[in-house]
Amino acid sequence: MNFTPSQVWLIIGIALWVIELLVPLPTLLIAGAMGLAAILVAAITLILPIPALQIVAWMLTSGILVVLSRRFIPRDSHQLKESSEGITLTEIPAGQTGRVQHEGVSWKARCDDPKIAIAAQQKVIVLRRQGTTLIVVPENWLQ
Repeated sequence: MNFTPSQVWLIIGIALWVIELLVPLPTLLIAGAMGLAAILVAAITLILPIPALQIVAWMLTSGILVVLSRRFIPRDSHQLKESSEGITLTEIPAGQTGRVQHEGVSWKARCDDPKIAIAAQQKVIVLRRQGTTLIVVPENWLQ
C-alpha cells in the first residue's frame, strides 16, 4: 500500500487523537494538540511537498498548540489533593506567609482566614494551592 504524505499525516493525527481519548489524564492534552497539528500538516502537504519542511511545520505547530492547551489544564496538583495535612515549620502571622512542611517538602503557606495566625509546629489542613503558596487552615479550625 502506498500512502500519500497527506494520508500519512492524517493517520498520525487520528492515531494521536485516539490516544488522547483513551488516556486523557496522563497525556494532559499533548497528544491531542500533536494530533491536531498532524491534521493541519496533512492539509499543508498539498502545498509543501518537502518532507523535512513538513516535519518542521508539525513540530512548530505542535509546540504552539501544546503551549496554548496549557490553559485548559487545572492548576491544582493531583498529588496535592491526595494528601491534605501538613505541619507549620515557622509561624504564619495573620495575613502573611510562613513555611509549612507538606509531603516532605517545605512550602510557602498562608492562612485562608487573614485574621488568624498559626503557631509553629502546628498541624494544618491544606485547602488548595495558589502558584507555589499553599492555602491552609489550622487543624482544629475545622472541628
